[in-house]
Amino acid sequence: MRKIFGDYGKAGWVVIIYCFLLFYLYIALINDGTNVLASRAAENIGCQPADILQANGYAGIIAVIGYIISGQINNKIGPRLTCGILLIISGGSYIVCGNTGSLIVYTVFTAICAACLLSAGYVAGGTLIARWFPKKKGLVMGYVTMGNNTASATFVALYTWLVMATGSIKTAVIPIGIAAAVLGIIGWIFMRNNPKERGQNPDNVSDEVFAEEYCTEEDDGGWTIKKLLKTKEVWMAAIYTGLLQVCSIGVMSQLVTRNIETFHMEEGSAIMMMTILAILALIFSWIIGLIDDKLGTKRTMQIFCAWYAVAFVVNVIAAQQHQESFLFYFSIFMISMGIGGSGNFTVSLPASIFGRHGFDKINSVLFPIQGFVTAWCFVIDGAILKQFGNLDPAYLLFAGISILVMILVSFIDEHKFNKDYIAEEKHHRLEQKK
Repeated sequence: MRKIFGDYGKAGWVVIIYCFLLFYLYIALINDGTNVLASRAAENIGCQPADILQANGYAGIIAVIGYIISGQINNKIGPRLTCGILLIISGGSYIVCGNTGSLIVYTVFTAICAACLLSAGYVAGGTLIARWFPKKKGLVMGYVTMGNNTASATFVALYTWLVMATGSIKTAVIPIGIAAAVLGIIGWIFMRNNPKERGQNPDNVSDEVFAEEYCTEEDDGGWTIKKLLKTKEVWMAAIYTGLLQVCSIGVMSQLVTRNIETFHMEEGSAIMMMTILAILALIFSWIIGLIDDKLGTKRTMQIFCAWYAVAFVVNVIAAQQHQESFLFYFSIFMISMGIGGSGNFTVSLPASIFGRHGFDKINSVLFPIQGFVTAWCFVIDGAILKQFGNLDPAYLLFAGISILVMILVSFIDEHKFNKDYIAEEKHHRLEQKK
């Protein structure tokens, strides 16, 4: 069973569950929650839902400043405290977003909320994953990104129920914001920055294996911001994973609306479809994590991108029928695999290339670039929706992006700076000489 599900130790599983919840909140509040928040916030403000989508996009771009600041804070105080602070701020910001009557205020506090939640998940949470699971991060990210899919399966329905139960979006956002802050306090108390603080080695390996197949030097890799910005692999990892997130978030943030308007589904059926897709994505997150650990991140990404491109094209073909059909359900099944896997690579690819040594510093530079690229998904959806009245052109664009990433990722040296893999290869060469 441990070979199938992973042997991470009790403390390791606590880290995985915590990061799972970080990713749940990020998807729930920033991405899928817009299926509910966009129309209600538009009513509060007196604008169109498309204006809210574009505001979300601009907020995501502004949030890059927050990623940079959070990265530097994470370098100074570590991921445990960084997560706690960011989650408390994000909870308060989200409450403001649901209560304001100003588009400017909404945009500013959405930027703050997005910066805090994504930094908690990817900057601080990504650092935890890289430190705790440097060679097992493929399947670990499969578990962690199940948080994304669980949010997609449950949050829109939960959010809709909260709005109905409380009578308005203004009151519905309050328990959600409080939940984010509480998670921050819990993490502050119980998380630890390194496995050594819990008496474990990275990947929960034995002392013998750690000494032979890992780099035992605990340094920061000698990275500086200037050196990282000049390293092409930083830009490659950030842009390629960011582009895949553009595709996934661009789909999920408007999936309910698209299924209602394009395929003429009832709202309840559209929400149920999103839930089913997300449940399937849970399974695919785990499967893609297994493949990542077996084949490596680069080859897994190439397979994934080819599949994703076909999924988008099939969905557009199905949309021409303007009703539910076999092609529609087939495309939804294919998209569910993409939704389930794209988030895995956001940490898995950088961790493969750079390893755990100095990952906090590496990610403080890499993630703002990644986040800037990802933020354009909302701008793309909003602009195309305004121009064409539907998202078919966006889906075709996402297909093209997937093919582009599939080609470009083949030029990456997957373990170029990873000291643990370099140490393992050195050990294997010595064993072969014997």
